[in-house]
Amino acid sequence: MSTYSLADFPPALNLETEAVLRALVLAHRHLAELKGVARTIPNEGLLISTLSLQEAQSSSEIENIITTQDALYKYQIQPQRADPVSKEVAHYVEGVDIGFRQVRQHGLLTLNTILAVQSALEGNDAGFRKTPGRVLKNEQSGEVVYEPPSPEQVPELMSALEQFVHDESELDPLVRMALVHHQFESIHPFYDGNGRTGRIINILYLVKEGLLDTPILYLSRYISQTKTTYYQVLQQVRDHNEWEQWLLYMLRGVALTARHTTWLVEGISALLQRHKQRIRSDYKFYSQDLINNIFRHPYTKVAFLERDLGVSRATATRYLDALAKGGVLQKHKLGRENYYINQALVNLLFDLPDLDDGEI
Repeated sequence: MSTYSLADFPPALNLETEAVLRALVLAHRHLAELKGVARTIPNEGLLISTLSLQEAQSSSEIENIITTQDALYKYQIQPQRADPVSKEVAHYVEGVDIGFRQVRQHGLLTLNTILAVQSALEGNDAGFRKTPGRVLKNEQSGEVVYEPPSPEQVPELMSALEQFVHDESELDPLVRMALVHHQFESIHPFYDGNGRTGRIINILYLVKEGLLDTPILYLSRYISQTKTTYYQVLQQVRDHNEWEQWLLYMLRGVALTARHTTWLVEGISALLQRHKQRIRSDYKFYSQDLINNIFRHPYTKVAFLERDLGVSRATATRYLDALAKGGVLQKHKLGRENYYINQALVNLLFDLPDLDDGEI
């Protein structure tokens, strides 16, 4: 078996084994289904805003940065009252948005985009690290398990990775995504935020390749639930150049996450239709912009409605209070300010079942 080396990328091996090819069929099938279902939601921003917040929570949880969806939505209502952890996690959403807009605009996933994503996550422009990366050690023996490349090597390795992202290749795009993720995490190019940046790169690559229209498939929940396996198969490549198990792990994650997200999007779509029918029949102020607001912002407030509908503060207050009185929304108070929860949507988002680890 050949020796693992970051410089020998991509690996000169038969990566698309029979097992990998079978996994690719499933992953592509579920991705295509998700892409189709997502197109039934007329406003793509509804899905991006709700699902990216969930991804932010799960991705940060992998790094032991723990908060709740409730805290994250309250951060959107009143950023000045947020705890530091919620503020840090909310930056993830900003990173996804910046990356998505750049990939959509240029059709490329460049180093500049990756740097912009990481900058949004960390709130600084430190760029590539100028010091040694964090050494991984065996917790029991203290033995060094993996040492990232020296800072002098990082620019060249990242430049080669950028070239690989855009080179023509006979490899399946999902195999390439898994290769890119492993190489990025192994280069460990930044002082901090490498894991979260790497997970954003996954979804941006799928958008770049046209496998999804919007960044709504997030692998972080899958990785969070299988974290031990994730680190094991990452390290198997480094120790033994064993790529098949890594590829199968990532492809299974794509299939499971795509299927789960399809179920969630269908649930959001059904709720959207029910709310639309009820508000249209019971309230004279029905508008599509109003529906968009209470689904894009499961926790909304008067200022959000003023902006999105172009109405006065008094009118926005009247609309929201009427919806709360009728039970469409629930009215709450945060400090001196009222906010309004789309409780049916929140129930769907907050009470997600675990990803099914059985047969797909």
